[in-house]
Amino acid sequence: MMALAIDRPDGWFGGARLRYLGPSSLTEDDRVQARSTTLLNLDAGYRFSKRWSAQLLLLNAFDKQGNDITYFYESQLAGEAAPVEDIHFHPVEPRTVRASLTVEM
Repeated sequence: MMALAIDRPDGWFGGARLRYLGPSSLTEDDRVQARSTTLLNLDAGYRFSKRWSAQLLLLNAFDKQGNDITYFYESQLAGEAAPVEDIHFHPVEPRTVRASLTVEM
């Protein structure tokens, strides 16, 4: 992971985070591999006072397809005659914009 953060005295702040997960083996004998994933997340915001701030986040800026987590194991669904070895995964979020307004008490 590589990150850049900016926090200016005039209230503006932001940053960028680049995350690279390289190909990796999912089995001890390397017969099943997970593909690599590269994601870029960006954020920018403004601090109005010590208590109030607003922020915009852009997640998965290039709308890449990939997996956050990848596993390989045997599973059996209801109605299946026998267990099946397969890749199980959690996909990355599609390009997403999030806005927030924060007040600190």
